[in-house]
Amino acid sequence: MRKHLTNPYLLLTLTALFWSGNMVRGRGIRADVPPMALAFWRWAIAFLLVLPLALPHLKQQWPLLKAGWRPIAVLGLLGVGGYNTFAYLALQTTTATNAVLLNSFIPVATIAISWAFLGKPLKPLAATGVLVSLCGALTIVARGELAVLLHLNLNTGDLWMLGAVAVWAVYTVGLAWRPAGVHPMLMLAAFTAVGLCALLPAYLWEIGAGQHIHVHLGSLASLAYVGIFPSFVGYIFYNRGVAEVGANKASLFIHLMPVFGTLLSVIFLGELPHAYHYAGIGLIFTGIWLTMKKG
Repeated sequence: MRKHLTNPYLLLTLTALFWSGNMVRGRGIRADVPPMALAFWRWAIAFLLVLPLALPHLKQQWPLLKAGWRPIAVLGLLGVGGYNTFAYLALQTTTATNAVLLNSFIPVATIAISWAFLGKPLKPLAATGVLVSLCGALTIVARGELAVLLHLNLNTGDLWMLGAVAVWAVYTVGLAWRPAGVHPMLMLAAFTAVGLCALLPAYLWEIGAGQHIHVHLGSLASLAYVGIFPSFVGYIFYNRGVAEVGANKASLFIHLMPVFGTLLSVIFLGELPHAYHYAGIGLIFTGIWLTMKKG
């Protein structure tokens, strides 16, 4: 089991599963947990989980952290303080369909930024795979109807989601500049500490504006889920996946989120999949296979 959990493609697949649940919960509890509270407490929970694993490495690797404080600060602001906060703000006013649709453009944005700043263009076969996979994601989100895409109306929430897409693409590419030699747990703890420092003033402002968490079993369970799986486990897996296969390939696994959204709906909501689900899932897996294919 431990051997399988070192496979970067499995780690990235599990990350997409966890993040699919995060989107569902973020939309589902928006009336009970304000966006800044959700962002702050999910990362507070993740920080408490990662801290015992990070502290044993702090004394020995402190010089590396100190020397690399600039990329750590930037990556912490982007990956912890930025992306999820923007996404939660988006889910207050946009639909889950729009959010997942716009989120599907993360691989495209990542590849564009990677090409612009790292000079890493995709090979033709891999580029074809990205386009095929994107078509699959759009097929699921649009329910197989072109009219759904043509008649989308962008609102303030969609602009927040576009900001989240840009932030995550920059974060994924920016992982190339993280300090070398720092233990992954210590690195995640440093990112999380930076993000929490950025989120705290916004969270306090939200409380001052009269927005509070409605405490009940459902809201507490949701906070526990987003703190443990999408934040703590998901970021460990994603950062490891990016380190192993690169930003371009790793970001492509974001297209699995509509697939897992479909599966979660079948399991927990009893919804039956339609032909467009099968077509979209087939396109997504074909695109990922083409992108991973050598030669």
